[in-house]
Amino acid sequence: MLLQILNVLGIGVFAASGALVGIRRDFDIWGIATVAVLTGVGGGILRDVLLGITPPSALDNWVPVTVALISALVTVVFHPSFALLRRTIVFLDAIGMGLFAATGASIAIDHHTRAFAATLIGMLAAIGGGVLRDVLANEVPLLLQPADLYAVPALVAAAVVAVGRTYTDLPSQVWVITGLIVGALLRLVSLVLGWRLPMAPRGVGYRWRRGE
Repeated sequence: MLLQILNVLGIGVFAASGALVGIRRDFDIWGIATVAVLTGVGGGILRDVLLGITPPSALDNWVPVTVALISALVTVVFHPSFALLRRTIVFLDAIGMGLFAATGASIAIDHHTRAFAATLIGMLAAIGGGVLRDVLANEVPLLLQPADLYAVPALVAAAVVAVGRTYTDLPSQVWVITGLIVGALLRLVSLVLGWRLPMAPRGVGYRWRRGE
């Protein structure tokens, strides 16, 4: 029951982030709703497609899409106040990311994938919606920008679940909760401490473009 509640919260928060991007890009209400829904359920659909689950669970159940649409509507109405809720949204987003990564890896293990594949599928489940959001908004995906750690915490969360479920006999719920906590904490700590991945030395790209 707890995981189901967290999953709904995660879809709602991801959908809200998609709706905010649509509002910022001056989309109409249909465009905002489309971006919000794809952001909220896109990662789960990608996970199911990779695992051969048809139709994807997000489309075979009215709850995920409905939650995403409600989140989009609330965002449209109250978006001027969302800046005041930024910390709460960031916190819930971290929870949703950790949850989607952990459950994605666990579902992959249930479908008899190996730990390596389950880890990648879990990561894609966590970041897939955000990539779709940025592509639809004609923006460089946040995943590729040197802003903060997002894919790395998702990868770690998924790896915890995939390795734990593959090589131990502990219940799957234990590893899903552990992966969720590890991924969410790593994401939040990286935001607080300003952790970034290293970049190429300054000037390398410029010299390459000039053929030097």
